[in-house]
Amino acid sequence: MPTTRRPRFGSLAYSPRKRARREIARVRSWAKIKDAKLLGFAGYKVGMVHLMAIENNPNSMNKGNKVSYPATIIECPPLKSASIRFYKKTVDGIKAVSDIAAENLDKELERRIIMPKNKKAKIDDIKEFDDLTLLIYTQPKLTGIGKKKPELFEVGIGGKKEDKLNYAKGILGKEINIKDVFQEGNQVDIHTITKGKGLQGPVRRFGIGRKSHKAEKGRRNPGSLGPWCGQVNIMWKVPHAGQTGYFQRTEHNKLLLKIGDKAEEVNPKGGFISYGLVKNQYILLKGSVGGPKKRLIRLNLAARANKRKIKDIPTIKSIIR
Repeated sequence: MPTTRRPRFGSLAYSPRKRARREIARVRSWAKIKDAKLLGFAGYKVGMVHLMAIENNPNSMNKGNKVSYPATIIECPPLKSASIRFYKKTVDGIKAVSDIAAENLDKELERRIIMPKNKKAKIDDIKEFDDLTLLIYTQPKLTGIGKKKPELFEVGIGGKKEDKLNYAKGILGKEINIKDVFQEGNQVDIHTITKGKGLQGPVRRFGIGRKSHKAEKGRRNPGSLGPWCGQVNIMWKVPHAGQTGYFQRTEHNKLLLKIGDKAEEVNPKGGFISYGLVKNQYILLKGSVGGPKKRLIRLNLAARANKRKIKDIPTIKSIIR
């Protein structure tokens, strides 16, 4: 057999491998739907469990059998809408032109932003706009993670321009629950910041192989510095040591298995390690989710949902913690 070779280790699709600017993932595109509703939500990662469930997929070999699934618990306390942000198209692209804040903002929001003092502007004063979004903030005080400072982020709204405005007026300053956005069986796009690993070498960062024990000048270094490594230059594609983790990552079409109201169904005795007890509504996502425990996970309606996805989700019989 010939020696199997590969052009490189480590995908270039994730370049540059540098730290995310914020601990809250950035979202710049939204699903296009006809209904006027919120297109995203957010929750705090609790940990992983595995489920014993009856497979309902008619095309599966295990149809009707009990199957084990890995799942991630995300606690989803109610969100609150802070303001409506209006956008207008200009020669330089779409620009934010005005923000209309809610009147009854929580005092904890002062920990995140400078609270608006001039609230004379009204929604009816905005006559010309091309798009709008909602500024949403979380309520970590309702959880047991020991945090008070809320996260603030934008969430898109579906439907036409006039429908978006009417919907935003109706929920401005009010609480938003997870069931107002998602249903069991939905496909969800998750956006998260992964666990930070700090400065790591090329073996762990890119997965390159170690050199022979007789190699000179290091065994855990790349064997080649690339086709151009002179004139004080090394190509950026060469695997070198650097920042590992704390990157923004997106995973499409995660299956939402369950939206739960009874926290005692998932809480182990003494709570989850490094998290505590779940106190609010929670969701179960099939598979793993990036980031450490207590990290904010942004959940959006699937932008390019898999149309062949089976709608008959597994029937959960037990949750094993």
